[in-house]
This record gives sequence, structure tokens and C-alpha cells, in this order.
Amino acid sequence: MISQTAEYALRAIVFLGHRVGEPCTAAQLAAEIDAPSSYLSKVMKGLTRVGLVNSQRGVHGGFTLARDPSDISVLDVICAVDTFHRIPRCPLGQPAHTSGLCPLHRRLDNVMAAAERSFEQTSIGELLEEPGLLCTLPCVSEPSLSTARVV
Repeated sequence: MISQTAEYALRAIVFLGHRVGEPCTAAQLAAEIDAPSSYLSKVMKGLTRVGLVNSQRGVHGGFTLARDPSDISVLDVICAVDTFHRIPRCPLGQPAHTSGLCPLHRRLDNVMAAAERSFEQTSIGELLEEPGLLCTLPCVSEPSLSTARVV
């Protein structure tokens, strides 16, 4: 449902949400969230560009959240690095479907719309209050959660 890029972005934002005000370098962040360092650097640039994270160079530099976690939605993070895909027209290009979606694609798009609303209504702050949802991040202390996945 979401890209690997969005997955890395969500993991990074959640991790930084656990460390509000504590800068984390891209290399540290990559190691902590199990993401390729060079790829994560590109993801972090996208998050910085839209104002979700701050980037500070130098000895005590790194990435920090630019906004309160409760003011960042899951959809904000996804859209910062990727497009949330809906079905605006027949993916098969059927001429008979030019006036609207067929029943199958309309239902699929309805599911996508529901997911989009859910992501929009879920803040990173809410996720941080429920550590059981936050998988392989080392800041989650419950050992039974080690095999769960973000999103």
C-alpha cells in the first residue's frame, strides 16, 4: 500500500519523535531504523524540504523534528516523499469506462480513500503513545514487538 521510501520516512519520523530535540545524524538514523544510509539521506532531504524535519550541520548537528509529533499526520509523511495513489480512471484504459470507474475499480478506490482518511487522521504523536504499534525501533522496550512492522 505504501512504498519502501514512505516506510523509511515513517520509521525516521517515529524514531525522531522519540528523541524530540536530540539531533540524530543520517548514519545513526539509518542504523537505528535499519535503512540504507545513502537512500535514507535522500529521504531525509525530502522531509526537510517540506518542513517536517530540521537539518543542522556540524559537530552537534543532525536531524530533529521540525514540528510537534501530534501536528504531523502519517499522510503528511507519506506525501512528503511519495504520492498517495488513488484510482482516478480505469487503469486498463477501457473506453467503456471513460465516464467513471467500473464497480471493481470504484471499490478499490473507496478502500484507498478510506486508507487516505485514516492516514490523515492518525498523528505521529498518537503512534508514539502506542509503542505496541512501533516494531523494530530500538526505543520500543517490549520484546514481543520485535517482529511487528510499522504501518
